Amino acid sequence: MVARTVPIDFVRAAVTMAGRREVDTGSLLRSAGVAPELISQDRARVTVAQMTRTVQQLWRVTDDELFGLGPYPVPRGTLRLICFGLLGCPDLGSALDRFAEYQRLTPGLPPMAVTTERSRARFTIDTSKLDDPEHLVTAFLLAAAHRMMAWGIGRRIPLRQVEFPFRRPGGAADLGLVFGAPLAFESSTAALGFERSILSMPITQTEQTLLEWERNAPGDLLSRRDYGTALSEQVRRILARGRDGVWASAEEIAQRLAISPATVRRKLAAEGTSVTEIRADILRDAAIAGLVGGESVESLSGRLGFSESSAFRRAFRRWTGSPPGAYRAESGE
Repeated sequence: MVARTVPIDFVRAAVTMAGRREVDTGSLLRSAGVAPELISQDRARVTVAQMTRTVQQLWRVTDDELFGLGPYPVPRGTLRLICFGLLGCPDLGSALDRFAEYQRLTPGLPPMAVTTERSRARFTIDTSKLDDPEHLVTAFLLAAAHRMMAWGIGRRIPLRQVEFPFRRPGGAADLGLVFGAPLAFESSTAALGFERSILSMPITQTEQTLLEWERNAPGDLLSRRDYGTALSEQVRRILARGRDGVWASAEEIAQRLAISPATVRRKLAAEGTSVTEIRADILRDAAIAGLVGGESVESLSGRLGFSESSAFRRAFRRWTGSPPGAYRAESGE
């Protein structure tokens, strides 16, 4: 499966946040291996590894797990200690109840709570006191809560809906990929909705697996891996096997999914995409990862099935708004 890339909006928000706190944004970008000129390109994207390094650098310079945006600092390591205290809980519901007790000792964290109604559960985060005009921390906290709960029980948690207390941003489609669920904007609070039965699932992790998970943070929060259950995710998995230029046709995709080609097109359109767009996304993400990793344009164009490097360059500029060289100039991987 081709690793997804992250829209430049997330890095741009981090840079804006750092600049407001007089952090050296040039050093921040260099540490992430992101060329400064990409910040102004709306279609630019970065790898998950680059975004991970950006967040890790913000953690280092602020020494705050909320990057200095909360009402009080949350010293680095706070959430790890809390997680150690949750591992002994029998199930997810009791772990969340214990977490609510720990919040009294961590006033820097925004209030979080779980409510239930019939077969549904709702995990809310009150972000009204956060200094978060770019909405980076709100999205980050929701993703962190979702991934940590799923990690704790060792299984995927399908979300019914994700609610954001701000207007729909330009990168809403990528938020959909992060959560794999319907999104609601301008809600009263940030929230995750899921099946109530999930709360009775046992906690399966240990202190050792917690330390291993933390070493990858926040990379696991920024990519979906096998979380996606939407049709577009299934189609992407099928298409990703054909990156050498031999792609599954719409008919072959429909056959593998045991539905008609017309149904594939209709359902993909409802998700705001198509087979052609998904194929282009796969090529774009593979190209960006290859360039950041130091692969030459000539090698990439051949590997991705382009007849000549000039055709690859034109496609890459169409995908990202920048030439391939912009992604190699500051490569830090």
